[in-house]
Amino acid sequence: MRVAVRLHFGSDARLGPGKIDLLDAIGRTGSISAAGREMGMSYRRAWLLVDAVNGMFAQPAVTASAGGAQGGGAILTPFGRDLVAAFRRLEARARAAAEEELAGVLAQLAPPEP
Repeated sequence: MRVAVRLHFGSDARLGPGKIDLLDAIGRTGSISAAGREMGMSYRRAWLLVDAVNGMFAQPAVTASAGGAQGGGAILTPFGRDLVAAFRRLEARARAAAEEELAGVLAQLAPPEP
């Protein structure tokens, strides 16, 4: 069973697994473009998603430096790291709660067809 968590903070402010996965990838790669490539999206799409996340909160989740001869880069801020960690904990708790609440239902699932 897979449980997906999506948070709606207002009319346009939404946070879900895709944005969190992107933040996670930025944390690993140190780059918005590398994170986007890892996730199969364009730099522009990745940048727009980062901009949307940064716009949701009073402090940024990601800070970026411009490219050039030395290349640019991006890092998760302490707030960004906390945001990813909190979301991952929420996902784990939601999954555990769903498994507990649906134990009887899950036991009744038909076996997959060959």
